[in-house]
Amino acid sequence: MKEKMTSEQLAWKIRRHAIEMTHLSGGSHIGAILSVADIIAVLYADVLNYRSNEPEWEERDRFILSKGHAGAAIYAALAETGFFDVEELKTHYANGSRLSGHVSHHLPGVDFSTGSLGHGLSAAAGMAYALKKDRKKGRVFAVLGDGECDEGSVWEAVLFAYHFRLNNLVTIVDHNHMQSLDFQENTLEIENFGSKWRAFGWNVLEIDGNDHRELKEALKKVEELCSHEAHKPTVIIANTIKGCGISFMENDILWHYRFPHDGWEYDCAVNELHQVKPTGVEDPYTPEGILNPILPAEGDDIGNDHTLTYTWHTTYPEQMRRVEAVPGSNEREHYL
Repeated sequence: MKEKMTSEQLAWKIRRHAIEMTHLSGGSHIGAILSVADIIAVLYADVLNYRSNEPEWEERDRFILSKGHAGAAIYAALAETGFFDVEELKTHYANGSRLSGHVSHHLPGVDFSTGSLGHGLSAAAGMAYALKKDRKKGRVFAVLGDGECDEGSVWEAVLFAYHFRLNNLVTIVDHNHMQSLDFQENTLEIENFGSKWRAFGWNVLEIDGNDHRELKEALKKVEELCSHEAHKPTVIIANTIKGCGISFMENDILWHYRFPHDGWEYDCAVNELHQVKPTGVEDPYTPEGILNPILPAEGDDIGNDHTLTYTWHTTYPEQMRRVEAVPGSNEREHYL
């Protein structure tokens, strides 16, 4: 088993691997990976019971990353905690690789393939129910995205978990307040989020999900809640920043789909991480950072609002209808 890292060290490693993995592969979702990195790091450094040399250990805690598009985060955590070789991370998204773009159960340490949003909590609730029925040790942790909580199947699982009093189930929502093409409240309003979970019978904790101290205190509080209110599952609403850790990616929906390209995007991302690199951590890709980085130039797409609310022009469909209404017009293809 690899030498144990602190949660801060592991979170940095997850972010650095994620920049490299998405850069090499041209893969998406770096913003979602960065927002969840601290949650994953605290779980694997301080909370989960597992044996990396025995992935199917009967008494292990189960973990499901329901927001499977952020799979690079769990791949990096598993590699750094000894489930497979770190070198394999370079095969992310490659043809024939075990590291598919969304989380794959073909890797040791992955209990359930995810990526089709809204399924993870249902699977986690089923696992928790089976463990209780069989009187087995082990808890089940599920990390959801806030956008996927638009799915009705999530709330069916929430009802199920309370009905069967699954106090061995812990859900953490990576509440980065953005989804798909916009801020969440502009897409489908979800607040007051905590009140919804309370109405379904759950214990609810709301914290800063990029603060390791708050994460650790909340996860410790979960154990206390289970002992005093043994018949309730618990959700931690972890308020995070999409793209957390890279200034020009933070709260910019562009980075839900874009990857760090060659040039200033990659160079600046790497050097920002090097400015906050914890003691005792080595960068396996650029040990000294980028010595002569390319910087953004005038006119580069940085610091702009890329949300659908800002960029969508409502005159487009009206203009299209006007052109279509002209008999014999051949301009329709131009607008479509």
